[in-house]
Amino acid sequence: MARVYFHIDLNAFFANAEVLLDPSLKGKPLVVSGHTRRSVVSTASYEARKYGIHSAMPIAEAEKLCRDLIIIPGHYHWYRELSEQFMAIIRSYTGLVEQASIDECYADVTEEIMKYAKPLDLAWKIQHQVLEDTGLQCSIGVGPNMFLAKMASDMKKPMGITVLRIRDVPDKMWPLPISEMRGVGRKTVPLLEEEGIHTIGDLANVRDPQILKPIFGKNTDEVLERAHGHDSREIVTEYDAKSMGVSETMLEDVTDYDEIRGLLRSLSRKLAERLKHSHTAGRRLTIRICYYNFRNADRAVRTEKPLYRSEDLFHEAIALFDEHWEEGEAVRLLGISVSQLISLDEASQQMDLFAEEEEHEIRDILADLNRQLGAKGFFRASKLLKEKEHED
Repeated sequence: MARVYFHIDLNAFFANAEVLLDPSLKGKPLVVSGHTRRSVVSTASYEARKYGIHSAMPIAEAEKLCRDLIIIPGHYHWYRELSEQFMAIIRSYTGLVEQASIDECYADVTEEIMKYAKPLDLAWKIQHQVLEDTGLQCSIGVGPNMFLAKMASDMKKPMGITVLRIRDVPDKMWPLPISEMRGVGRKTVPLLEEEGIHTIGDLANVRDPQILKPIFGKNTDEVLERAHGHDSREIVTEYDAKSMGVSETMLEDVTDYDEIRGLLRSLSRKLAERLKHSHTAGRRLTIRICYYNFRNADRAVRTEKPLYRSEDLFHEAIALFDEHWEEGEAVRLLGISVSQLISLDEASQQMDLFAEEEEHEIRDILADLNRQLGAKGFFRASKLLKEKEHED
């Protein structure tokens, strides 16, 4: 049976949350932001957006666009409280919920939607319950996978309900600018445009996919699949697997790469200590990047070898960060966690098996060299291999 996913996104969340605190702000151009030279807009109300103001815009530039702009520093505890109410409502309909950030989530409603005569009745009911219980508007995207559900929720705001099926992709999604494709960062856009890729359709129908390799690397095939409307991901709930992790929130937003790298190394050491203390290892590592505007990015990798040493944890964490961080994007929180946990005894046994396999591979190589090179050649090759092994 085909699955049905909702992507539910609170509209202009921070701005509307401030209106709930102070109704006199309703209908006025406002932004949630600091008011220093380095400050950027976290959220703009729809009235402010009419002036061209948007998230991540420097606040000085936003003030030039709208002289009557209201700047509010933000009440983040209030936002967290509203977010928890929002998530509780969604989970009352289905347990298959993945929170993507403070103001958005994915829900697998395949079973729940069968209870309704009209499929969109469920989306309408959720949308109006969120509005009634919290005072917040939301848009809902409906699709056969998580990617299309997310793309659909962006198509009509505020209070939109949009369905995006695979068959709709050529007409509804391909004409969109490449900058609107989920997963394509703003620094990737000019690289694609240099290759003549200006729309999602241009990407989906690129003649030579090899030109994408320097841009997307090992994710090229996945990006192309999504451009055609396909996505094999499944909902990951917070209850799926036990995990162990550490995180740290910075006092100020950080953009310096060396500082971020140092923090990841420190977190790797802390996590390694916790794993050692609990006599545990894991096969899946996840990093969480929380940006200045409270947007979360969770990225994970599954490794063949169990992870519990600090250097191995750091190696995987920094590789994930390098692959997904938008350079220069201000980071507020970093976290590392491991899941799919096993005992350290089992991990050690697996590590011994890996070492044994590597030893067999070396023996096979030496045997082949002996046959091909004769005694003298074999002796020289063996000596070189041992020297190389000593260096490693």
